[in-house]
Amino acid sequence: MEMLQGVMEFQKNLAKDHAQVVPISVFVAVLCLCVVVGHLLEENRWVNESITAIILGCLAGGVILAVSKGNSSHILTFNEELFFIYLLPPIIFNAGFQVKKKQFFQNFLTIMLFGVVGVFISASIITSGSWWLFPKVGFAGLNARDYLAIGTIFSSTDTVCTLQVLHQDETPLLYSLVFGEGVVNDATSVVLFNAIQKIDVTRLSALTPLNVIRDFLYLFLTSTALGITSGLLTALVLKTLCFGRHSTIREITLMVLMAYLSYMLAELFELSGILTVFFCGILMSHYAWHNVTYSARITTRQVQENNIGHATKFLIVKKHVFAMMSFIAETFIFLYVGMDALDIEKWKMSKLNMGTSLGICSTLILLISVARAAFVFPLSAFSNYMNRAHSERGSKITFKHMIIIWWAGLMRGAVSIALAFEQFTFYGVTSDPINATMITTTIIVVLFSTVVFGLLTTPLINYLLPHPTTANDIIRERRYDDAREDMTLPLLSLEESAATNILRAKESLSMLMEMPVYTIHSYWRKFDDAYMRPFFSGPRPVSEHSPA
Repeated sequence: MEMLQGVMEFQKNLAKDHAQVVPISVFVAVLCLCVVVGHLLEENRWVNESITAIILGCLAGGVILAVSKGNSSHILTFNEELFFIYLLPPIIFNAGFQVKKKQFFQNFLTIMLFGVVGVFISASIITSGSWWLFPKVGFAGLNARDYLAIGTIFSSTDTVCTLQVLHQDETPLLYSLVFGEGVVNDATSVVLFNAIQKIDVTRLSALTPLNVIRDFLYLFLTSTALGITSGLLTALVLKTLCFGRHSTIREITLMVLMAYLSYMLAELFELSGILTVFFCGILMSHYAWHNVTYSARITTRQVQENNIGHATKFLIVKKHVFAMMSFIAETFIFLYVGMDALDIEKWKMSKLNMGTSLGICSTLILLISVARAAFVFPLSAFSNYMNRAHSERGSKITFKHMIIIWWAGLMRGAVSIALAFEQFTFYGVTSDPINATMITTTIIVVLFSTVVFGLLTTPLINYLLPHPTTANDIIRERRYDDAREDMTLPLLSLEESAATNILRAKESLSMLMEMPVYTIHSYWRKFDDAYMRPFFSGPRPVSEHSPA
């Protein structure tokens, strides 16, 4: 009898496991289809991977809906913890690891203005606008925290479509601003969202905004510090352990695990894992990856003096692993968004007519557009003023650039979906019609902005920007950048007289006032070459002493 019960229990567990295997297998098959179709459409810049995944997700959702006779349109249940713990870390780490550090830090002030100050302005406008306009279109029932959360949810941007159209060599300034703002924007939105969750909405006062800013600054700075510490610690460990004991697989494994550990520690201490893993990726790319590549070159020379290509090719392949992990996570998210758009249960639970739903979505898209314009154009003008001396040399943010930056931030993506699920569902499930309405509304806004605005991105950029830059123009721009980077900054010296040092200090202050960002960046490069690299990285070949 006991044996029979054991066999029956085994059969139940087997059937349960099999029930999980089937939907996962189907989802992986659709993921493979997305990759194949995306590869076939690679030359078509009208349709990118995000749009492809969403369209295929909708088609797959329709098929599943028909097979299940209208019961469900997706095979997996979305869980915001799945997104924040497993899918988001590789995306952000790859962004930090692959970022062009030279351009990112040269434009750091402008990127932070767009990514931090811009989010506060956008969230304020969307929050106040939805609070005022939602009741006018027939939608009520949200509380104060919900409206504040809506402001942060729809302030998070997705700049993938624009980045796939822009050419980094032809428009380095514009590409750097769009890319940098996209990453910082997501991190700021999540940090601000978490800060809002700590607000006591029953005791709002004039000090509430100050408390939000205080909590935000604490989360932002501590998360950044944790990421920098993790990146430097990893570089130091690799420098200490790698040289003379080269094992590229173990070294790269240690980098990935340390990055993921930093993300989980940030989440454990209720900080921002996005900021932590982003800056961890930047520091790993700058210091730790150099240790890995240097160790590989030394080991290869010891094995075969005349053949160093094998290690280089091997490391390039390993570096693409980070991009591959990020690509799979992004495709997974957009594929699910497409499937979830046909979730009949949420639509039935919403209990709103088509007119009210369209009114809510139209209101949000209008608020997103207005909020985006409210900070892009003023902050761009302010950035031009701050770098006025450098702007005169050809790196000014033009009005056409401002329009493209504004347009790039109109699209919403995975972070908006995840924050909406975290605010309006309990582990992906909700029984409240108001919450179900906000979930379906968020999905519609993401679908509309990604597909419609994404399809219009290519013709808009081709119209606003001149024809592709010629090779001579690119070479001339690079020569100018190198000349600018090689400028000699006056540094204090103990070997000079006091009068000479005073004169040097005055010249430094003058340059700082004229070109604050570029002057600070150049000083940092000198400090980095003199102190940071020797301590955290191994010696560099002569070819690596060019600006990074």
